Amino acid sequence: MMALRFRNLTVTPDDSVDRWGVEGILAAIDRGGASNWAKVAHAVEAAPHGPVAADLEEALSIAESVGVTALLRAVLDDARATPEQRTVRRLRRLARATDLSQQQLAERLGTSRSRLNSYLNGAVTPSAAVLMRLEDIARKRRAEIV
Repeated sequence: MMALRFRNLTVTPDDSVDRWGVEGILAAIDRGGASNWAKVAHAVEAAPHGPVAADLEEALSIAESVGVTALLRAVLDDARATPEQRTVRRLRRLARATDLSQQQLAERLGTSRSRLNSYLNGAVTPSAAVLMRLEDIARKRRAEIV
């Protein structure tokens, strides 16, 4: 893959992302590579409501690359999420990774299906111990499946 080049901009991909603006970020999305996307992601994670995040949001609305747009939208959404929202997303990812029904997963966790459902919908925040047990179950299930 060729190195990213900006057209009609006075900045280069080597400059700080905060100098790229919407056009530079758009070029990185549509014509850049993983290292360019990582620069944008790091800038957004450092300041989820800052100018780079605002430029990214605008660029995402007009970008052509569906896959990279989805990836950077997830980065932006995750950076802006509350700790509770991130915990719920993590719980849901882990629960899906087990490939178990809610009833089966609840039994392995040592809780009820309704309590597990309250964790997965964000109504109740589980203890760290529950989260660790869920991680262990997901890890063991991956090993069983592979």
